[in-house]
Amino acid sequence: MLQVIIEIPESSSIKDKRRVVHSLREKLRRKFNISAAEVDLADSLGFAHIGGALVSNSREFGESVLQKAVLMIENEVPGCLQDVQIHSESF
Repeated sequence: MLQVIIEIPESSSIKDKRRVVHSLREKLRRKFNISAAEVDLADSLGFAHIGGALVSNSREFGESVLQKAVLMIENEVPGCLQDVQIHSESF
């Protein structure tokens, strides 16, 4: 599971913010097969809290994919990462 808080300083409206969030969700889905959604801070103009999930039969593979997703977010999303959490569970 991945959770990131992103600062989006150039968003001047909720519409601008939603465009950035939608683009990020689609990139995570297409490039990494991660299911993602905005989980908090929906009313905030300057911040987005995105949660993502990935199911894998290998903990190492899952964590490596999530790390690559974080690198993609850092490099391709306009804004600045404020917080990143990666959590893995085994069943």
